[in-house]
Amino acid sequence: MARAYRRSGARDGSEQMLDLYEYAYLAGGRQRVAESVIISLAERGVVSLRAARLRAVGEAHPGHPVERALLAACPRSMRVQDVIEALGDSREVDGIADRLVALRLVSSRRRRTTRAGRRRLASAISEGSLPAYVREGPAALAPGSVRYGLLSTRAVPDGLGRTLMRMGRVLDDDRADSTDNGSDTGFGGGCGSGGGD
Repeated sequence: MARAYRRSGARDGSEQMLDLYEYAYLAGGRQRVAESVIISLAERGVVSLRAARLRAVGEAHPGHPVERALLAACPRSMRVQDVIEALGDSREVDGIADRLVALRLVSSRRRRTTRAGRRRLASAISEGSLPAYVREGPAALAPGSVRYGLLSTRAVPDGLGRTLMRMGRVLDDDRADSTDNGSDTGFGGGCGSGGGD
């Protein structure tokens, strides 16, 4: 079960307690919640992650709704990416987002962490009360099957992919221009140098 965490600086008791997965949402949104659930359940031996496939093991009955949703999403061995997408779109994760919106830690329209949410997360981090994977994602894990399985599912962001494709086209265009005129390459004579592409 996910532990609840409260800022120690709360004086009047008005500050609501947040659990592990609410902090994960503040740190990295739906993706981080799904990753944190998988890591938490894997550490407790409830799920097994091998070769980017996730499956439930044993007869554990987790107490947190998001953990139960993850187990329901993978009744048999499933691709990790499919489970992450199903969990990210689940009503349990929506419930986390709705609670954080009500606490004004996440914006209601775009579901992004607000300034108050960032302060709350920074405070929990400075206290050292959060596991590293909540703050930094699976990259914070020691090398092993869980770290590899989660990191291998991450796609290249759309904007980065388009940028890399454009860069490749430009490089290809430059190469085509330099190979059109053999005399401009500096190898002279057009006899070839033996070290071509």
